Amino acid sequence: MQIHETAIVHPDAQLGVDVRIGPFCVIDEDTVVGDRCDLKSHVCLRAGTRLGDDCSVEAHAVLGGAPQDLKYSGERSFAILGNRNIIREYATVHRATGEGAATSLGDDNMLMAYAHVGHNSRLGSRIMISSYVGISGHVVIEDRVVVGGLTGIHQFVTIGKMAMIGGYSSVMQDVPPFMTAEGAPAKPRGVNVVGLRRADVAAEGREVVKQAFRLLYRADLNISQALERLEAELERTVEIDYLVKFLYKIREGTKGRQEQRAH
Repeated sequence: MQIHETAIVHPDAQLGVDVRIGPFCVIDEDTVVGDRCDLKSHVCLRAGTRLGDDCSVEAHAVLGGAPQDLKYSGERSFAILGNRNIIREYATVHRATGEGAATSLGDDNMLMAYAHVGHNSRLGSRIMISSYVGISGHVVIEDRVVVGGLTGIHQFVTIGKMAMIGGYSSVMQDVPPFMTAEGAPAKPRGVNVVGLRRADVAAEGREVVKQAFRLLYRADLNISQALERLEAELERTVEIDYLVKFLYKIREGTKGRQEQRAH
């Protein structure tokens, strides 16, 4: 273990083996740093942060800061990050609002410089968040999503797995899995063929997703008509089953966001 003499580490912080804590880092109480993590310099881990193994955190990143939420009243909550995450300069991940609640990231994610993950958000694994992306509270981002720079994501939005969001976008509603989306507001523009290939989805599976996209967004059908034809006409691959379930879930929410419920 290497702890720079200028770092401030609370005696109750739990540090794994072979951890490196660089100059001017601040590690609060009620924090956990996994094995072989490397905190470069000026990193702040606030109370309630849980950092998995083999994570790299660059200068001035702040993990587990209090939520930017007027409902927050000081209750104990968490920011939980998995293994092998890369957190670049000035990125922030805020802990959750609600007693015992957590903001969470899975494994093998990269948050580029100045990216922000808001309270109560849940991110999966192998996600790429580009610089200056703002993720509001209660957002869900599923596995293998790529978000382009300077994008804003509205609270309660869900972005389905293997989707790709173009830069400078404003994501106001859920983005279905496997799609590319861009614009303000962001709308599906095509199929994330590259992402599907990288995830080892076979050519036949990619072609069925393309057919689904054409029915949903190019056939001049409303969503009910498109889903009816999609279920009747297309081969029910794993990808299509997932896409159909995702689209039906949107109806359970409001304003095109499945995580948002009418009050």
